[in-house]
Amino acid sequence: MSRIVIDPVTRIEGHLRVEAQLDGGKVAKAWSSTTMWRGLEKILVGRDPRDAWYFAQRICGVCTTVHALASVRAVEAALEITPPLNARLLRDLISASQYVHDHVVHFYHLHALDWVDVTGALKADPKRTAALAQSLSDYPQSSATHFSAVRKRLQAFVQGGRLGPFSGGYWGHPAMTLPPEVDLLAVSHYLDALEFQRDYARAHAILGGKSPHPQTYLVGGMASPIDLNSEDAINASTFQALRELFQKGLDFVQQAYLPDLLAIAKAYPEWTKIGGGLDSYLAFGDMARDPVPPGQLAGGGVLPSGVIRNGGSHVEPVDPALIAEDVARAWFTYPQGDATALSPFDGETNPHYTGPDPPYEYLDVDSKYSWLKAPRYDGLAVEVGPLARMVIGYTQGDRRIRPLVAGALRELGATPAVLPSVLGRTLSRGLETLLMARYTLELLDALEANVRGGDLSIFAGGKWDPSSWPAHAQGAGFVEAPRGGLSHWIVISDQRIENYQAVVPSTWNASPRDGDGNPGAYEAALVGTPVADPERPLEVLRVLHSFDPCMACAAHLLDANGRPLAQVRVQ
Repeated sequence: MSRIVIDPVTRIEGHLRVEAQLDGGKVAKAWSSTTMWRGLEKILVGRDPRDAWYFAQRICGVCTTVHALASVRAVEAALEITPPLNARLLRDLISASQYVHDHVVHFYHLHALDWVDVTGALKADPKRTAALAQSLSDYPQSSATHFSAVRKRLQAFVQGGRLGPFSGGYWGHPAMTLPPEVDLLAVSHYLDALEFQRDYARAHAILGGKSPHPQTYLVGGMASPIDLNSEDAINASTFQALRELFQKGLDFVQQAYLPDLLAIAKAYPEWTKIGGGLDSYLAFGDMARDPVPPGQLAGGGVLPSGVIRNGGSHVEPVDPALIAEDVARAWFTYPQGDATALSPFDGETNPHYTGPDPPYEYLDVDSKYSWLKAPRYDGLAVEVGPLARMVIGYTQGDRRIRPLVAGALRELGATPAVLPSVLGRTLSRGLETLLMARYTLELLDALEANVRGGDLSIFAGGKWDPSSWPAHAQGAGFVEAPRGGLSHWIVISDQRIENYQAVVPSTWNASPRDGDGNPGAYEAALVGTPVADPERPLEVLRVLHSFDPCMACAAHLLDANGRPLAQVRVQ
Protein backbone atom coordinates (compact mmCIF):
# COMPACT_ATOMS: atom_id res chain seq x y z
CA MET A 1 0.00 0.00 0.00
CA SER A 2 1.07 3.60 -0.56
CA ARG A 3 -0.24 6.92 0.72
CA ILE A 4 -0.46 10.09 -1.32
CA VAL A 5 -0.94 13.64 -0.09
CA ILE A 6 -2.36 16.54 -2.08
CA ASP A 7 -1.93 19.81 -0.21
CA PRO A 8 -3.33 22.19 -1.22
CA VAL A 9 -6.00 20.97 -3.62
CA THR A 10 -6.16 23.76 -6.19
CA ARG A 11 -8.89 25.14 -8.45
CA ILE A 12 -11.20 25.36 -5.46
CA GLU A 13 -12.15 28.12 -3.00
CA GLY A 14 -10.15 27.82 0.23
CA HIS A 15 -7.71 25.37 1.76
CA LEU A 16 -8.15 21.62 1.40
CA ARG A 17 -5.73 18.76 2.04
CA VAL A 18 -6.53 15.21 1.01
CA GLU A 19 -4.66 12.05 1.93
CA ALA A 20 -5.45 8.79 0.17
CA GLN A 21 -4.24 5.26 0.79
CA LEU A 22 -3.77 3.28 -2.40
CA ASP A 23 -4.10 -0.45 -2.77
CA GLY A 24 -3.82 -2.18 -6.13
CA GLY A 25 -3.89 1.09 -8.06
CA LYS A 26 -7.13 2.30 -6.41
CA VAL A 27 -8.02 4.44 -3.41
CA ALA A 28 -8.78 2.17 -0.46
CA LYS A 29 -9.26 4.92 2.15
CA ALA A 30 -9.27 8.70 2.05
CA TRP A 31 -9.22 11.55 4.53
CA SER A 32 -10.35 15.11 3.86
CA SER A 33 -8.84 17.91 5.96
CA THR A 34 -9.65 21.59 5.89
CA THR A 35 -6.55 23.45 6.98
CA MET A 36 -7.96 26.92 7.64
CA TRP A 37 -10.35 28.39 10.18
CA ARG A 38 -11.39 32.05 10.41
CA GLY A 39 -13.88 32.35 13.27
CA LEU A 40 -16.78 34.23 11.66
CA GLU A 41 -19.25 32.61 14.03
CA LYS A 42 -17.33 33.95 17.03
CA ILE A 43 -17.08 37.39 15.45
CA LEU A 44 -20.87 37.68 15.22
CA VAL A 45 -21.58 37.06 18.91
CA GLY A 46 -22.73 40.22 20.67
CA ARG A 47 -23.69 42.10 17.52
CA ASP A 48 -27.01 43.49 16.36
CA PRO A 49 -28.87 40.65 14.56
CA ARG A 50 -29.95 43.07 11.82
CA ASP A 51 -26.28 43.47 10.85
CA ALA A 52 -25.45 39.76 10.84
CA TRP A 53 -25.97 39.27 7.08
CA TYR A 54 -23.38 41.91 6.26
CA PHE A 55 -20.72 40.00 8.19
CA ALA A 56 -21.98 36.52 7.28
CA GLN A 57 -21.60 37.07 3.54
CA ARG A 58 -17.86 37.57 4.18
CA ILE A 59 -17.68 33.87 5.02
CA CYS A 60 -16.80 33.51 1.33
CA GLY A 61 -15.81 35.66 -1.62
CA VAL A 62 -17.74 33.40 -4.02
CA CYS A 63 -20.87 32.31 -2.14
CA THR A 64 -21.63 35.79 -0.84
CA THR A 65 -25.30 36.31 -1.57
CA VAL A 66 -26.45 32.92 -0.28
CA HIS A 67 -24.86 33.59 3.11
CA ALA A 68 -26.51 37.00 3.22
CA LEU A 69 -29.84 35.38 2.37
CA ALA A 70 -29.49 32.57 4.92
CA SER A 71 -28.60 35.13 7.57
CA VAL A 72 -31.58 37.44 6.98
CA ARG A 73 -33.88 34.41 6.82
CA ALA A 74 -32.54 33.20 10.17
CA VAL A 75 -33.23 36.55 11.82
CA GLU A 76 -36.64 36.79 10.15
CA ALA A 77 -37.47 33.29 11.42
CA ALA A 78 -36.47 34.26 14.96
CA LEU A 79 -38.51 37.48 14.88
CA GLU A 80 -41.40 36.05 12.80
CA ILE A 81 -41.05 38.51 9.91
CA THR A 82 -42.35 37.74 6.41
CA PRO A 83 -40.87 39.98 3.68
CA PRO A 84 -43.17 41.22 0.87
CA LEU A 85 -43.39 39.55 -2.54
CA ASN A 86 -41.14 42.03 -4.36
CA ALA A 87 -38.36 41.44 -1.83
CA ARG A 88 -38.69 37.67 -2.13
CA LEU A 89 -38.59 37.86 -5.92
CA LEU A 90 -35.52 40.11 -5.86
CA ARG A 91 -33.73 37.75 -3.49
CA ASP A 92 -34.56 34.77 -5.69
CA LEU A 93 -33.39 36.66 -8.77
CA ILE A 94 -30.02 37.31 -7.18
CA SER A 95 -29.74 33.68 -6.04
CA ALA A 96 -30.83 32.16 -9.35
CA SER A 97 -28.43 34.34 -11.30
CA GLN A 98 -25.63 33.31 -8.97
CA TYR A 99 -26.36 29.68 -9.81
CA VAL A 100 -25.81 30.37 -13.49
CA HIS A 101 -22.65 32.39 -12.92
CA ASP A 102 -21.19 30.01 -10.35
CA HIS A 103 -21.87 26.77 -12.23
CA VAL A 104 -20.50 28.09 -15.54
CA VAL A 105 -17.31 29.24 -13.80
CA HIS A 106 -16.96 25.89 -12.08
CA PHE A 107 -17.33 23.83 -15.22
CA TYR A 108 -14.95 25.77 -17.44
CA HIS A 109 -12.41 27.28 -15.08
CA LEU A 110 -12.26 24.81 -12.18
CA HIS A 111 -13.29 21.37 -13.44
CA ALA A 112 -12.79 21.25 -17.23
CA LEU A 113 -8.99 21.12 -16.94
CA ASP A 114 -9.35 17.71 -15.27
CA TRP A 115 -10.69 16.37 -18.59
CA VAL A 116 -9.33 18.70 -21.27
CA ASP A 117 -5.67 18.51 -22.31
CA VAL A 118 -4.68 22.07 -23.19
CA THR A 119 -1.60 20.84 -25.04
CA GLY A 120 -3.81 18.50 -27.06
CA ALA A 121 -5.71 21.51 -28.39
CA LEU A 122 -2.54 22.58 -30.23
CA LYS A 123 -2.79 19.42 -32.36
CA ALA A 124 -6.39 20.03 -33.42
CA ASP A 125 -7.58 20.71 -36.96
CA PRO A 126 -9.65 23.94 -36.85
CA LYS A 127 -11.87 22.77 -39.73
CA ARG A 128 -12.72 19.52 -37.95
CA THR A 129 -13.28 21.44 -34.73
CA ALA A 130 -15.69 23.74 -36.53
CA ALA A 131 -17.59 20.78 -38.00
CA LEU A 132 -17.82 19.22 -34.52
CA ALA A 133 -19.00 22.47 -32.92
CA GLN A 134 -21.64 23.05 -35.56
CA SER A 135 -22.94 19.50 -35.11
CA LEU A 136 -23.45 20.13 -31.38
CA SER A 137 -25.23 23.49 -31.36
CA ASP A 138 -25.76 26.80 -33.11
CA TYR A 139 -23.28 28.65 -30.91
CA PRO A 140 -22.20 31.66 -33.01
CA GLN A 141 -18.40 31.40 -32.61
CA SER A 142 -17.99 28.05 -34.35
CA SER A 143 -16.17 28.78 -37.60
CA ALA A 144 -12.87 27.29 -38.70
CA THR A 145 -11.43 30.83 -38.80
CA HIS A 146 -12.39 31.34 -35.16
CA PHE A 147 -10.83 28.07 -33.98
CA SER A 148 -7.69 28.75 -36.00
CA ALA A 149 -7.36 32.07 -34.18
CA VAL A 150 -7.87 30.38 -30.82
CA ARG A 151 -5.19 27.81 -31.59
CA LYS A 152 -2.74 30.55 -32.60
CA ARG A 153 -3.57 32.48 -29.43
CA LEU A 154 -2.95 29.37 -27.34
CA GLN A 155 0.31 28.64 -29.17
CA ALA A 156 1.59 32.16 -28.48
CA PHE A 157 0.54 31.79 -24.86
CA VAL A 158 2.49 28.55 -24.48
CA GLN A 159 5.55 29.89 -26.28
CA GLY A 160 5.52 32.95 -24.03
CA GLY A 161 6.13 30.71 -21.03
CA ARG A 162 3.57 32.46 -18.83
CA LEU A 163 1.09 29.65 -18.46
CA GLY A 164 -0.84 31.09 -15.53
CA PRO A 165 -3.77 28.73 -14.71
CA PHE A 166 -2.38 26.15 -17.15
CA SER A 167 0.97 25.78 -15.39
CA GLY A 168 1.46 22.61 -13.40
CA GLY A 169 -1.35 20.80 -15.19
CA TYR A 170 -1.19 17.06 -15.73
CA TRP A 171 -0.97 17.47 -19.51
CA GLY A 172 -0.38 14.26 -21.39
CA HIS A 173 -1.75 12.21 -18.50
CA PRO A 174 -2.94 8.76 -19.68
CA ALA A 175 -6.39 9.43 -18.22
CA MET A 176 -6.88 12.38 -20.61
CA THR A 177 -8.30 10.83 -23.77
CA LEU A 178 -10.32 13.53 -25.55
CA PRO A 179 -9.75 13.99 -29.30
CA PRO A 180 -7.70 17.15 -30.02
CA GLU A 181 -10.73 18.80 -31.65
CA VAL A 182 -12.76 18.47 -28.45
CA ASP A 183 -9.80 19.88 -26.52
CA LEU A 184 -9.69 22.92 -28.82
CA LEU A 185 -13.45 23.41 -28.62
CA ALA A 186 -13.34 23.35 -24.82
CA VAL A 187 -10.37 25.74 -24.65
CA SER A 188 -12.21 28.15 -26.94
CA HIS A 189 -15.27 28.08 -24.69
CA TYR A 190 -13.02 28.38 -21.62
CA LEU A 191 -11.91 31.75 -22.99
CA ASP A 192 -15.47 32.75 -23.89
CA ALA A 193 -16.61 31.86 -20.38
CA LEU A 194 -14.12 34.37 -18.95
CA GLU A 195 -15.97 37.10 -20.81
CA PHE A 196 -19.32 35.57 -19.90
CA GLN A 197 -18.65 35.69 -16.16
CA ARG A 198 -17.47 39.29 -16.38
CA ASP A 199 -20.63 40.39 -18.20
CA TYR A 200 -23.08 38.22 -16.29
CA ALA A 201 -21.82 39.53 -12.93
CA ARG A 202 -23.47 42.82 -13.85
CA ALA A 203 -26.79 41.31 -12.73
CA HIS A 204 -25.53 41.25 -9.15
CA ALA A 205 -24.19 44.77 -9.47
CA ILE A 206 -27.56 46.00 -10.75
CA LEU A 207 -29.63 44.22 -8.09
CA GLY A 208 -27.17 44.25 -5.21
CA GLY A 209 -25.30 47.51 -5.67
CA LYS A 210 -21.98 45.75 -6.21
CA SER A 211 -20.46 42.35 -6.93
CA PRO A 212 -19.52 39.99 -5.39
CA HIS A 213 -20.71 41.34 -2.00
CA PRO A 214 -24.22 42.77 -2.50
CA GLN A 215 -25.34 45.66 -0.32
CA THR A 216 -29.13 45.56 -0.65
CA TYR A 217 -30.24 42.83 1.75
CA LEU A 218 -32.27 43.89 4.75
CA VAL A 219 -34.01 42.00 7.54
CA GLY A 220 -37.64 42.29 6.51
CA GLY A 221 -37.03 42.94 2.82
CA MET A 222 -34.57 44.61 0.49
CA ALA A 223 -33.01 48.08 0.37
CA SER A 224 -33.86 48.39 -3.32
CA PRO A 225 -36.45 51.06 -4.16
CA ILE A 226 -38.79 50.29 -7.05
CA ASP A 227 -40.17 53.07 -9.21
CA LEU A 228 -40.66 52.59 -12.94
CA ASN A 229 -40.29 56.34 -13.52
CA SER A 230 -37.24 57.03 -11.35
CA GLU A 231 -33.61 56.85 -12.45
CA ASP A 232 -32.63 56.18 -8.82
CA ALA A 233 -34.66 52.99 -8.46
CA ILE A 234 -35.37 49.68 -10.16
CA ASN A 235 -37.23 50.89 -13.24
CA ALA A 236 -38.24 49.87 -16.75
CA SER A 237 -34.66 50.24 -18.00
CA THR A 238 -33.47 47.94 -15.20
CA PHE A 239 -35.88 45.24 -16.31
CA GLN A 240 -34.70 45.55 -19.91
CA ALA A 241 -31.00 45.39 -18.95
CA LEU A 242 -31.58 42.33 -16.78
CA ARG A 243 -33.62 40.61 -19.47
CA GLU A 244 -30.75 41.00 -21.95
CA LEU A 245 -28.24 39.63 -19.42
CA PHE A 246 -30.41 36.66 -18.46
CA GLN A 247 -31.19 35.79 -22.08
CA LYS A 248 -27.50 35.94 -22.89
CA GLY A 249 -26.84 33.61 -19.98
CA LEU A 250 -29.49 31.15 -21.14
CA ASP A 251 -28.06 31.18 -24.67
CA PHE A 252 -24.54 30.40 -23.41
CA VAL A 253 -25.78 27.55 -21.24
CA GLN A 254 -27.82 26.02 -24.08
CA GLN A 255 -25.32 26.56 -26.88
CA ALA A 256 -21.96 26.04 -25.16
CA TYR A 257 -22.06 24.68 -21.62
CA LEU A 258 -24.44 21.74 -22.00
CA PRO A 259 -23.20 20.59 -25.43
CA ASP A 260 -19.61 20.68 -24.14
CA LEU A 261 -20.57 18.79 -20.99
CA LEU A 262 -22.36 16.06 -22.93
CA ALA A 263 -19.51 15.75 -25.44
CA ILE A 264 -17.00 15.26 -22.62
CA ALA A 265 -19.30 12.85 -20.79
CA LYS A 266 -19.62 10.65 -23.88
CA ALA A 267 -15.84 10.46 -24.10
CA TYR A 268 -15.44 9.23 -20.51
CA PRO A 269 -18.23 6.67 -19.91
CA GLU A 270 -16.17 4.85 -17.28
CA TRP A 271 -16.62 7.84 -14.97
CA THR A 272 -20.31 7.01 -14.58
CA LYS A 273 -19.12 4.19 -12.31
CA ILE A 274 -16.62 6.13 -10.19
CA GLY A 275 -17.11 8.54 -7.30
CA GLY A 276 -20.67 7.83 -6.24
CA GLY A 277 -19.94 7.94 -2.54
CA LEU A 278 -22.58 7.99 0.17
CA ASP A 279 -25.74 7.40 -1.87
CA SER A 280 -27.66 9.38 0.78
CA TYR A 281 -28.87 12.88 -0.05
CA LEU A 282 -30.39 15.95 1.58
CA ALA A 283 -31.91 19.14 0.15
CA PHE A 284 -33.76 21.86 2.04
CA GLY A 285 -35.65 23.15 -1.00
CA ASP A 286 -35.85 26.77 -2.12
CA MET A 287 -37.43 29.41 -4.35
CA ALA A 288 -41.08 28.86 -3.48
CA ARG A 289 -43.31 31.57 -4.91
CA ASP A 290 -45.67 31.61 -1.92
CA PRO A 291 -44.40 33.01 1.39
CA VAL A 292 -42.65 30.44 3.56
CA PRO A 293 -43.64 30.60 7.24
CA PRO A 294 -40.67 31.87 9.30
CA GLY A 295 -38.21 29.09 10.05
CA GLN A 296 -39.88 26.49 7.84
CA LEU A 297 -38.56 24.89 4.64
CA ALA A 298 -39.65 25.91 1.16
CA GLY A 299 -42.00 23.13 0.15
CA GLY A 300 -43.12 23.27 -3.46
CA GLY A 301 -40.23 25.43 -4.55
CA VAL A 302 -38.34 25.24 -7.83
CA LEU A 303 -35.55 23.44 -5.96
CA PRO A 304 -36.78 20.28 -4.22
CA SER A 305 -36.77 19.36 -0.55
CA GLY A 306 -36.23 15.94 0.94
CA VAL A 307 -33.95 13.21 2.26
CA ILE A 308 -33.01 9.92 0.60
CA ARG A 309 -31.31 7.33 2.80
CA ASN A 310 -28.81 4.75 1.55
CA GLY A 311 -29.84 4.68 -2.10
CA GLY A 312 -33.52 4.17 -1.35
CA SER A 313 -36.40 5.15 -3.62
CA HIS A 314 -38.36 6.98 -0.90
CA VAL A 315 -38.00 10.73 -0.34
CA GLU A 316 -38.82 11.69 3.23
CA PRO A 317 -39.44 15.25 4.44
CA VAL A 318 -36.58 17.12 6.09
CA ASP A 319 -36.79 17.68 9.84
CA PRO A 320 -34.23 20.36 10.83
CA ALA A 321 -34.37 19.12 14.43
CA LEU A 322 -32.47 16.01 13.28
CA ILE A 323 -29.37 18.05 12.24
CA ALA A 324 -26.41 17.89 14.62
CA GLU A 325 -22.67 18.53 14.39
CA ASP A 326 -20.04 16.08 15.60
CA VAL A 327 -16.47 17.13 16.57
CA ALA A 328 -14.90 13.74 17.29
CA ARG A 329 -12.42 14.19 14.41
CA ALA A 330 -12.46 18.01 14.25
CA TRP A 331 -10.10 20.52 15.86
CA PHE A 332 -12.90 21.82 18.07
CA THR A 333 -14.07 20.87 21.52
CA TYR A 334 -17.41 20.79 23.31
CA PRO A 335 -17.65 21.29 27.10
CA GLN A 336 -20.17 18.43 27.20
CA GLY A 337 -17.56 16.13 25.68
CA ASP A 338 -16.42 15.67 22.10
CA ALA A 339 -18.44 12.48 21.72
CA THR A 340 -21.67 14.48 21.95
CA ALA A 341 -23.18 15.84 18.72
CA LEU A 342 -24.95 19.19 19.15
CA SER A 343 -27.83 20.90 17.40
CA PRO A 344 -26.61 24.10 15.72
CA PHE A 345 -28.82 26.09 18.12
CA ASP A 346 -26.68 24.69 20.95
CA GLY A 347 -23.49 24.47 18.91
CA GLU A 348 -20.20 25.91 20.06
CA THR A 349 -17.20 26.97 18.05
CA ASN A 350 -14.26 26.35 20.38
CA PRO A 351 -11.05 25.84 18.38
CA HIS A 352 -8.69 23.26 19.83
CA TYR A 353 -5.83 22.35 17.49
CA THR A 354 -4.24 19.04 18.44
CA GLY A 355 -2.56 18.18 15.12
CA PRO A 356 1.15 17.99 14.32
CA ASP A 357 3.26 21.10 13.97
CA PRO A 358 3.69 22.03 10.30
CA PRO A 359 5.24 21.10 8.07
CA TYR A 360 4.26 17.50 8.71
CA GLU A 361 4.26 14.36 6.59
CA TYR A 362 0.88 12.86 7.39
CA LEU A 363 -2.17 13.65 9.45
CA ASP A 364 -3.00 11.62 12.53
CA VAL A 365 -6.23 10.33 11.01
CA ASP A 366 -7.00 8.17 14.05
CA SER A 367 -7.50 11.36 16.01
CA LYS A 368 -8.68 14.88 15.09
CA TYR A 369 -7.55 15.94 11.62
CA SER A 370 -9.69 18.76 10.20
CA TRP A 371 -11.02 22.25 10.91
CA LEU A 372 -14.47 21.00 9.89
CA LYS A 373 -17.15 19.63 12.13
CA ALA A 374 -19.11 16.63 10.87
CA PRO A 375 -22.78 17.53 10.29
CA ARG A 376 -25.09 14.54 10.35
CA TYR A 377 -28.80 14.12 9.68
CA ASP A 378 -30.31 11.76 12.21
CA GLY A 379 -26.80 10.34 12.54
CA LEU A 380 -26.52 9.84 8.76
CA ALA A 381 -23.74 11.25 6.58
CA VAL A 382 -25.38 12.80 3.50
CA GLU A 383 -24.34 14.52 0.28
CA VAL A 384 -25.78 17.92 -0.57
CA GLY A 385 -25.59 19.90 -3.81
CA PRO A 386 -26.67 19.57 -7.45
CA LEU A 387 -26.56 15.77 -7.48
CA ALA A 388 -28.68 15.59 -4.33
CA ARG A 389 -31.22 18.03 -5.77
CA MET A 390 -31.46 16.27 -9.13
CA VAL A 391 -31.77 12.79 -7.57
CA ILE A 392 -34.41 13.97 -5.09
CA GLY A 393 -36.31 15.92 -7.76
CA TYR A 394 -36.16 13.02 -10.24
CA THR A 395 -37.32 10.54 -7.60
CA GLN A 396 -40.21 12.83 -6.64
CA GLY A 397 -41.23 13.22 -10.28
CA ASP A 398 -40.66 16.98 -10.15
CA ARG A 399 -42.25 18.59 -13.22
CA ARG A 400 -39.14 20.64 -14.03
CA ILE A 401 -36.33 18.34 -12.96
CA ARG A 402 -37.49 14.92 -14.13
CA PRO A 403 -37.77 15.90 -17.84
CA LEU A 404 -34.34 17.58 -17.72
CA VAL A 405 -32.67 14.52 -16.22
CA ALA A 406 -34.54 12.05 -18.44
CA GLY A 407 -33.61 13.99 -21.59
CA ALA A 408 -29.90 14.09 -20.70
CA LEU A 409 -29.87 10.39 -19.85
CA ARG A 410 -31.44 9.59 -23.24
CA GLU A 411 -28.75 11.68 -24.93
CA LEU A 412 -26.09 9.65 -23.13
CA GLY A 413 -27.88 6.31 -23.60
CA ALA A 414 -27.81 5.85 -19.85
CA THR A 415 -30.17 5.07 -16.96
CA PRO A 416 -30.69 6.90 -13.64
CA ALA A 417 -28.27 4.40 -12.09
CA VAL A 418 -25.36 6.48 -13.48
CA LEU A 419 -26.30 9.61 -11.50
CA PRO A 420 -24.37 8.68 -8.31
CA SER A 421 -20.96 9.17 -9.94
CA VAL A 422 -18.45 11.84 -10.89
CA LEU A 423 -20.07 12.40 -14.29
CA GLY A 424 -23.54 12.19 -12.78
CA ARG A 425 -22.62 14.92 -10.30
CA THR A 426 -21.15 17.07 -13.07
CA LEU A 427 -24.15 16.47 -15.32
CA SER A 428 -26.51 17.40 -12.48
CA ARG A 429 -24.78 20.74 -12.10
CA GLY A 430 -25.14 21.47 -15.80
CA LEU A 431 -28.83 20.56 -15.84
CA GLU A 432 -29.40 22.71 -12.79
CA THR A 433 -27.74 25.61 -14.58
CA LEU A 434 -30.24 25.29 -17.42
CA LEU A 435 -33.07 25.15 -14.88
CA MET A 436 -31.87 28.34 -13.19
CA ALA A 437 -31.10 30.17 -16.44
CA ARG A 438 -34.70 29.62 -17.51
CA TYR A 439 -36.05 30.52 -14.09
CA THR A 440 -34.29 33.91 -13.95
CA LEU A 441 -36.48 35.01 -16.86
CA GLU A 442 -39.60 33.65 -15.13
CA LEU A 443 -38.71 35.53 -11.96
CA LEU A 444 -38.08 38.72 -13.87
CA ASP A 445 -41.47 38.42 -15.58
CA ALA A 446 -43.16 37.89 -12.23
CA LEU A 447 -41.42 40.86 -10.63
CA GLU A 448 -42.17 43.20 -13.53
CA ALA A 449 -45.82 42.09 -13.63
CA ASN A 450 -46.22 42.65 -9.91
CA VAL A 451 -44.67 46.11 -10.10
CA ARG A 452 -46.69 47.16 -13.14
CA GLY A 453 -49.75 45.97 -11.26
CA GLY A 454 -49.08 48.70 -8.72
CA ASP A 455 -47.28 46.84 -5.91
CA LEU A 456 -44.11 48.75 -5.02
CA SER A 457 -43.67 47.38 -1.48
CA ILE A 458 -40.17 46.14 -0.71
CA PHE A 459 -39.87 46.09 3.10
CA ALA A 460 -41.89 44.73 6.04
CA GLY A 461 -40.80 47.06 8.82
CA GLY A 462 -43.22 46.12 11.59
CA LYS A 463 -40.55 44.51 13.80
CA TRP A 464 -37.54 46.57 12.81
CA ASP A 465 -37.48 48.31 16.19
CA PRO A 466 -35.65 46.08 18.72
CA SER A 467 -37.95 47.27 21.49
CA SER A 468 -40.64 45.09 19.89
CA TRP A 469 -38.55 41.92 20.06
CA PRO A 470 -38.96 39.19 22.69
CA ALA A 471 -36.23 38.87 25.31
CA HIS A 472 -35.14 35.57 23.77
CA ALA A 473 -35.63 34.25 20.24
CA GLN A 474 -34.02 31.78 17.90
CA GLY A 475 -34.40 30.92 14.26
CA ALA A 476 -32.80 29.11 11.34
CA GLY A 477 -32.51 30.29 7.76
CA PHE A 478 -32.38 27.66 5.02
CA VAL A 479 -31.08 28.23 1.48
CA GLU A 480 -30.23 25.93 -1.38
CA ALA A 481 -26.87 27.37 -2.40
CA PRO A 482 -25.16 26.31 -5.65
CA ARG A 483 -22.98 23.86 -3.71
CA GLY A 484 -25.85 22.50 -1.60
CA GLY A 485 -28.03 22.94 1.46
CA LEU A 486 -26.98 25.93 3.57
CA SER A 487 -28.34 26.88 6.97
CA HIS A 488 -27.62 29.69 9.42
CA TRP A 489 -28.79 29.32 13.03
CA ILE A 490 -29.14 32.28 15.38
CA VAL A 491 -29.98 32.72 19.06
CA ILE A 492 -30.92 36.26 20.10
CA SER A 493 -30.96 37.42 23.72
CA ASP A 494 -31.65 40.98 24.88
CA GLN A 495 -31.50 42.27 21.30
CA ARG A 496 -28.00 40.87 20.67
CA ILE A 497 -26.63 37.71 19.07
CA GLU A 498 -25.96 35.13 21.78
CA ASN A 499 -25.00 32.29 19.44
CA TYR A 500 -24.51 31.94 15.69
CA GLN A 501 -23.73 28.81 13.69
CA ALA A 502 -23.42 28.30 9.94
CA VAL A 503 -23.75 24.75 8.58
CA VAL A 504 -22.68 25.03 4.96
CA PRO A 505 -22.61 22.71 1.93
CA SER A 506 -18.91 21.93 2.04
CA THR A 507 -19.14 21.20 5.76
CA TRP A 508 -21.59 18.43 4.92
CA ASN A 509 -19.60 17.14 1.93
CA ALA A 510 -16.01 17.62 3.14
CA SER A 511 -16.57 16.58 6.73
CA PRO A 512 -14.11 14.27 8.44
CA ARG A 513 -15.20 10.99 9.94
CA ASP A 514 -17.64 11.23 12.82
CA GLY A 515 -17.45 9.55 16.21
CA ASP A 516 -18.75 6.31 14.72
CA GLY A 517 -16.09 6.31 12.02
CA ASN A 518 -18.48 7.18 9.17
CA PRO A 519 -16.77 9.16 6.39
CA GLY A 520 -18.04 12.34 4.79
CA ALA A 521 -19.04 12.60 1.14
CA TYR A 522 -15.56 13.42 -0.24
CA GLU A 523 -13.95 10.61 1.69
CA ALA A 524 -16.58 8.08 0.63
CA ALA A 525 -16.59 9.16 -3.02
CA LEU A 526 -12.82 8.73 -3.35
CA VAL A 527 -12.88 5.06 -2.35
CA GLY A 528 -12.43 2.86 -5.43
CA THR A 529 -11.05 5.66 -7.61
CA PRO A 530 -8.31 4.33 -9.93
CA VAL A 531 -4.99 6.20 -9.86
CA ALA A 532 -2.79 5.53 -12.87
CA ASP A 533 0.17 7.63 -11.69
CA PRO A 534 0.45 8.33 -7.93
CA GLU A 535 2.83 11.21 -8.65
CA ARG A 536 0.09 12.85 -10.76
CA PRO A 537 -3.20 11.88 -9.10
CA LEU A 538 -5.48 13.46 -11.69
CA GLU A 539 -8.28 11.00 -10.95
CA VAL A 540 -8.44 12.11 -7.31
CA LEU A 541 -8.87 15.70 -8.47
CA ARG A 542 -11.69 14.69 -10.81
CA VAL A 543 -13.65 13.28 -7.90
CA LEU A 544 -12.99 16.23 -5.60
CA HIS A 545 -13.67 18.90 -8.21
CA SER A 546 -17.00 17.28 -9.10
CA PHE A 547 -18.24 18.58 -5.72
CA ASP A 548 -16.95 22.14 -6.38
CA PRO A 549 -15.33 22.44 -2.93
CA CYS A 550 -15.65 25.74 -1.09
CA MET A 551 -13.53 25.44 2.01
CA ALA A 552 -13.70 29.15 2.88
CA CYS A 553 -17.42 28.61 3.48
CA ALA A 554 -16.87 25.40 5.37
CA ALA A 555 -14.13 26.53 7.80
CA HIS A 556 -15.31 29.78 9.08
CA LEU A 557 -6.85 31.90 11.78
CA LEU A 558 -4.36 30.86 9.63
CA ASP A 559 -1.42 29.00 11.11
CA ALA A 560 1.29 31.58 11.64
CA ASN A 561 3.92 28.99 10.79
CA GLY A 562 2.50 28.57 7.26
CA ARG A 563 2.37 25.48 5.10
CA PRO A 564 4.14 24.24 1.96
CA LEU A 565 2.74 25.83 -1.18
CA ALA A 566 2.08 22.50 -2.87
CA GLN A 567 3.03 18.89 -2.51
CA VAL A 568 2.14 15.52 -3.94
CA ARG A 569 3.86 12.63 -2.22
CA VAL A 570 3.83 8.88 -2.57
CA GLN A 571 5.48 6.35 -0.27
